[in-house]
Amino acid sequence: MPQFVVLWTDALIFLLLFMAVGFGFYAARKEHLRGPWRSVVESKVGVGTMVVLLFYVTIGLLDSIHFHPALAEQDRSNGVTHSSEVISLFDQLVTPLRVRQEKTYSAPLATHLYAKETIELPDGTQVRAFPRLRYGGAHLKHPEKEWQSDILRTIAIGSVKGVLLTFVILNILIMFTSMRSGCGYGGQAKRMLLGQTAIPWRVAMLTLAVMLIVLTVSAELSLKYHLLGTDKVGEDVFYQALKSIRTGLMIGTLTTLVMLPAAILLGIMAGYFRGWVDDVIQYLYTTLNSIPGVLLIAAAILMLQIYMSNHADQFNSLLERADMRLLFLCIILGVTSWTGLCRLLRGESIKLREVDYVQAATAFGVGNFQIILRHILPNVLHIVLITVVLDFSGLVLAEAVLSYVNIGVDPTMNSWGNMINSARLEMAREPIVWWSLMAALMFMFTLVLSANLFSDVVRDAFDPRLRSSR
Repeated sequence: MPQFVVLWTDALIFLLLFMAVGFGFYAARKEHLRGPWRSVVESKVGVGTMVVLLFYVTIGLLDSIHFHPALAEQDRSNGVTHSSEVISLFDQLVTPLRVRQEKTYSAPLATHLYAKETIELPDGTQVRAFPRLRYGGAHLKHPEKEWQSDILRTIAIGSVKGVLLTFVILNILIMFTSMRSGCGYGGQAKRMLLGQTAIPWRVAMLTLAVMLIVLTVSAELSLKYHLLGTDKVGEDVFYQALKSIRTGLMIGTLTTLVMLPAAILLGIMAGYFRGWVDDVIQYLYTTLNSIPGVLLIAAAILMLQIYMSNHADQFNSLLERADMRLLFLCIILGVTSWTGLCRLLRGESIKLREVDYVQAATAFGVGNFQIILRHILPNVLHIVLITVVLDFSGLVLAEAVLSYVNIGVDPTMNSWGNMINSARLEMAREPIVWWSLMAALMFMFTLVLSANLFSDVVRDAFDPRLRSSR
């Protein structure tokens, strides 16, 4: 059995997941929250982006379950039964991508290295040529003749597997929805395929089919080749891009976990109590906003680096060291990003404290804490939700920018920012190594675009003025 390891970021991300599930149950009992989320689910754009985001979240959660793998019987000695290496469940699932390391650069789907080297032939002569890769296309005896047909055949096999998997999921979904709606299997299937249901299942299944086909084709190609090539030290770029998903999600979600309590508490207090409380809170966030955020983040990260260098014995592995820096970066980003939401909540609380039902509660002697909990907080939740989903994509991009200037996550941690940072020198060499930069941009673009489209749907659903017009 593996020996599980709980990192700080792992615990916090599952705490955030637990809070999100709890909020889902809470919102299901409140019509003013259930109605807007129903309109999000009934939106074609909302459902399509939710499917894409679900793939990212699934990979991020799988990559947040860490453990020491058990050693084989022949490798155990002196009572040591587990490896000192810490890997994640996602690493275990994609072991071929993790362990297959080439000598240096190779292009996507290549069978040879990207640069020529001096090769010694069996007869002792030396020639300048492109050496064969150790793993990429190793199953081909004559790559020049077999490569193209093998690629097409592998893509076809992956596509068929994706279609079959989609068909299985579609049938399970039809059976489940038909039992809930009381409609027969055939009738429900016809309604879903013709787009006659309230929830746009046809859009959801088309998006799921595309994602599953891309997933299965990528999996088939990755078993035989390096799908997105390799970097300078021969590591698989596709594996690095997938591992970077967790870092992007951590930055976007844990920063929210840090930012929300301060923004909600101080914003509502400033707007509701007014007077000296409002003056102190305004002075606090105005002063904080006057400090350049990048300089504050850089100073905090440099202080953390000094602390970790002086207390190296507190970190058992490089993974724990990198995890601590990631957590600290999330805290600093949260400290510097709560002021905008605090301003919005202050203005909304000023307006809400003057409405009739709040004035009536005050006249009847209801306590301030109960008024805030019952009347103010539920009526500002839509602002909180809109701000959170809009800020997520900005935080993901912020990680890339900060890592580019070397004040982001630890250099040993996989992230899109570190991939872009390392691609600077690769783009300046001859021949150009472009696939590391392209892989990071492709994965980041898909996540940020999906998050932005989803946030637009959430904003439209929770905006009271748009709801009243509909």
